[in-house]
Amino acid sequence: MKAVITDYQYDNIDTERRIITEAGFELLDYQEKDPKNVIPLVEDADAIITQYSEINREVIESLKHCKMIIKYGIGVNNIDCEAAGEKGIYVCNVPDYGVDEVSDHAVTMLLCLGRKLEILRRAFQKGDWGYTSIVPVKRLSECTAGLIGFGRIPQMVLRKIQAFGMKVMVFDPYVGDEVIREKGGIPGAVEEICKEADFISVHCPLTKSTWHMIGEKEIALMKPSCCLINTARGGIIDEKALIQALLEKRIAGAGIDVFEEEPVSPEHPLLHMENVIATPHSAWYSETAIAALQQKAAEEVVRVLKGNDPLNCVNRQYLK
Repeated sequence: MKAVITDYQYDNIDTERRIITEAGFELLDYQEKDPKNVIPLVEDADAIITQYSEINREVIESLKHCKMIIKYGIGVNNIDCEAAGEKGIYVCNVPDYGVDEVSDHAVTMLLCLGRKLEILRRAFQKGDWGYTSIVPVKRLSECTAGLIGFGRIPQMVLRKIQAFGMKVMVFDPYVGDEVIREKGGIPGAVEEICKEADFISVHCPLTKSTWHMIGEKEIALMKPSCCLINTARGGIIDEKALIQALLEKRIAGAGIDVFEEEPVSPEHPLLHMENVIATPHSAWYSETAIAALQQKAAEEVVRVLKGNDPLNCVNRQYLK
């Protein structure tokens, strides 16, 4: 049986090759993202590993005997999970490789926005000695944070920001209120969080139902002192609505690691606002995280090709 890597951004795939070939399977690797060009590379694959390639319905319908498609990462928005399920193909991800890194990144953004470090730094460079450039700043222990989503990463975010004495509100329709309370959070609807939170951090997957989940209506509910943070997926926040709110100072700032279209142009407005911390979809990164991601993806391929159920299937509702 054969596994195919459509594309990857790592220095090498030595780990994947070792794990998959030692298990008795073949591994082929490419650097192709265009679905039309991907089809002839994967049509006879038994397993597909992908990073940024668009694995759409057309690609999936071309597959002759594929058993699984796995994403290098957590979000599977570049894979048509429903089409795969209709063909009995598992869609898998690696949900636990970068929990520390992404939660650290989100909390770092929150702290920098809360202390207005970017504004302070720029003012200081221009000769402004003192704190007048950042008035007012609120004590963090008097602030409320809101988490949209409550999987592994936001649960760790909650643990970390609790150390600063912050009240934490949580919305996740798939997690019971009792679980949220056990972890130290306060259950709340999206509208409540938007009205009450000083910081809102987005951590849900990008799906049809979460596309522009935070849009003009939700941003209009936020306090002028609120900061919005996104280390999940760009399409969850309506980017145009966010930019307009920041320009009109209807919210105080934003920390953005993900964008609706990636990679972004150097001229993108969010990259040039002093009240925005923008990073290039790098929240997940550490050397440890890369090694874990590559190893776990390869191990999942071997698991399925040997006839076992995957550990992390994300499309069971569509499987036939």
